[in-house]
Amino acid sequence: MYYMDTSYGSSALPVWERPEPQPRAAPVPLSRAKIAATAIRLADEHGLDGLSVRKIAKELGVGPMRLYDYVINRSELLDLMVDAVYAQIAEAGQHSEWRATVLALVHRTRDAALAHEWFSDLLGGRPHLGPHALAVGESTAAALSQAPGVRNLDDLQRALGALNAFIVGALRREVTERRTARSTGTDVTAWQASLGPYLTRMLKTGRYPTVARLVLDGVHLNAEETFNDNLTTILDGITGHPHT
Repeated sequence: MYYMDTSYGSSALPVWERPEPQPRAAPVPLSRAKIAATAIRLADEHGLDGLSVRKIAKELGVGPMRLYDYVINRSELLDLMVDAVYAQIAEAGQHSEWRATVLALVHRTRDAALAHEWFSDLLGGRPHLGPHALAVGESTAAALSQAPGVRNLDDLQRALGALNAFIVGALRREVTERRTARSTGTDVTAWQASLGPYLTRMLKTGRYPTVARLVLDGVHLNAEETFNDNLTTILDGITGHPHT
């Protein structure tokens, strides 16, 4: 085991800084990338609750204890999985204009969360610090630092905070709706239709005039359209000038 000294005592080096174990003369070669890819496939099928070292080992055709040569615990396994997803997001790359870069990164993040729904469950906590997550963070921060309304470091921190809060909330809401539709067999349109008569009676009381305007006169967008419209609002707020 590799350790480093910190102000809180000695602790294991992060998985990103530990070398891969030496190859064994074993029928099944392993690597952290292979373990993470298998774990992602299982999580895509069964969610994080259905993920265990034993199941991953069985899928790989090895004994469970062999995986602990590569990851110390479940937390490290999740770190590898998350960073593998950030590698997909990082493929958005840099664009010549700051807004195009941010849009590409955010849309890739949404695509990744919808392809790997468990990913949204791991957003919003402590920052992800794997190399690909850091690369995405650097690209996002560098792009936002070029926005017209970002004049200093304080502005940049606020802009990043607003954008990240939007991404986490929007993706968790969209994934939750997808899960609810699957578990109930009722999509949001059918759910709204089932409550339509009740809502109509409530709105007719006159006690909720603003809600009534939103329901009756507002534009009703699908999930992707809503995401894009709200993202535009966030970026317009950062620039201080509406984007036309």
